[in-house]
Amino acid sequence: MLEEQLLDPTRHDRQAFTSGVAELDKYLQHFAVQQSKKGITVVRVLVDTNAPRTILGYYSLSAAQVDAIQLDERTQQKLPRYPVPCFRLGRLAAHSAHHGCGLGRLLIGCAVERCLEARKYVAAYALVVDAKGQAAKEFYEHYGFTPCRDNPMTLYLSLGT
Repeated sequence: MLEEQLLDPTRHDRQAFTSGVAELDKYLQHFAVQQSKKGITVVRVLVDTNAPRTILGYYSLSAAQVDAIQLDERTQQKLPRYPVPCFRLGRLAAHSAHHGCGLGRLLIGCAVERCLEARKYVAAYALVVDAKGQAAKEFYEHYGFTPCRDNPMTLYLSLGT
């Protein structure tokens, strides 16, 4: 059974994780624990409960804001003219052995669920992500993210009302 957990360096084998994107692997292996301890981000991993040390995928969430003028015109009409509070999906990666199995979609779903839960306590309009390339941009667009006006590699997903 798949389960989402907070990254725990004593329980999860970060060194064995490989997504095929060196930057994402290096982040998990060398920086995720430090940034979590400093309160910069929260990193959650996806594991199989039958092999709980093996990380199948991960994502990170932190607080963010985006200028309302970066959002599409229809959205702008509903929002104030100052920076809008958001959550940032800083990193998201699936283990390369499981590419094409839907783990990316599952990780986005988990991240959105966490954001919706947090919105009960802290207001945020959207989930924002900075795509690291065209393929990543298309991946996020496939799941409903909209590019920002001045930087199409930054995308957002409204979290609803």
